[in-house]
Amino acid sequence: MASIQEIQGQIVDDFSFLPAWDERYAYLIELGQKNTLLPEEYRTEDNIVRGCQSLVWLHKECRQGEVFLQADSDSLIVKGLAALLLQVFSGQPAEAVIKADLTFFKEIGLDKHLSSQRANGLLAMVEEIKAFAAQCVGGAA
Repeated sequence: MASIQEIQGQIVDDFSFLPAWDERYAYLIELGQKNTLLPEEYRTEDNIVRGCQSLVWLHKECRQGEVFLQADSDSLIVKGLAALLLQVFSGQPAEAVIKADLTFFKEIGLDKHLSSQRANGLLAMVEEIKAFAAQCVGGAA
């Protein structure tokens, strides 16, 4: 499996082919739509990410020290953001998830084009994933 840094580099490359922001948003929405649907049994109160304006479910599993994620949202753009986070983090060693420095959002310019509510929601998802990874390392997940 590719490292978190390698995956981020691929995401930056993918977005670099889309110079206009309407194209980048369309691609982000497309990524979310391609994301595998979250099974109904994971659409629970416990899986709702707090701090997101949109409704976001994040199902997390720890398997042999690796983090596995599934997500869905009622917002197409947030669903795309979640798909990017799953692409970067799911299947990665929990230690790598904890230490990951997410640079790709800034490199592709999303940091400047997200509303403050969506940026807060994105941060809430990242924090929840990293907190879960810490539990995974500690054996509590």
